[in-house]
Amino acid sequence: MDTEAELTQRGHSSPETGEGRPRSALWGRGALPGWRDFLTLRGAAVLGVLCTCFLLLLSNFVVQPFLIPSRSMEPTLRVGDRVLVNKLAYRFGEQPRRGDVVVFDGTGSFVRESAEGNPIGEALHGAAAALGIGEPSETDFVKRVVGVGGDDVVCCDAGGRIKVNGVPVEEPYLYPGDAPSKVPFRIVVPLGTLWVMGDHRSQSRDSRDHLGEPGGGMVPVEKVIGRADRIGWPVSRWGPIPGAPASAAPSGGGHG
Repeated sequence: MDTEAELTQRGHSSPETGEGRPRSALWGRGALPGWRDFLTLRGAAVLGVLCTCFLLLLSNFVVQPFLIPSRSMEPTLRVGDRVLVNKLAYRFGEQPRRGDVVVFDGTGSFVRESAEGNPIGEALHGAAAALGIGEPSETDFVKRVVGVGGDDVVCCDAGGRIKVNGVPVEEPYLYPGDAPSKVPFRIVVPLGTLWVMGDHRSQSRDSRDHLGEPGGGMVPVEKVIGRADRIGWPVSRWGPIPGAPASAAPSGGGHG
């Protein structure tokens, strides 16, 4: 018997299943991942969930991205801008001031109370909005504070300017060509509320549009979500939100 020939023939033959083949060859190109691959995938998934939870906690309690959906705050804010809303701005005793750009829940002041919808859908939409990747809630608004509690706000003086507590307001942030307001009004802001207006007055539905409704267009301070401090996106517009005091007038009795 030619042992050498037999060994030579066996050496050229394919190895038996499980002998000398890489694992990928055993399972084929569509092989199931091994346990190490599984742990890697699971670890990545867990990390993604943890990061999402961290961002949601951050947006709920500290800083929330807010997508600008309309032209009401041009030129200060443009459609598609994502502003960073400081939720701690008014948590420790400080009150909204004239000139602040604030995000608030308009339920009960700008929009009526509505029946509850699909809780799961609302939760998903709320999470997307909190991360700045979805449209904000239909009840959330961004406007500039023009009057605070106790202020006497009048439109307009002989020069076409709004007056707060008898002092004309200089508003360099207004949209070019817009009048401070084409709607005349005179109101005294109740304590604990705000009179707010958009910078693009001709395109903004704000406190003026709700004068004849319950609440008179006033936004309760407790409904303020936070102060919009910076533009976070797009990168070309990154930076602090330009603001100017709406008036240097003394307060009419509330917080100035």
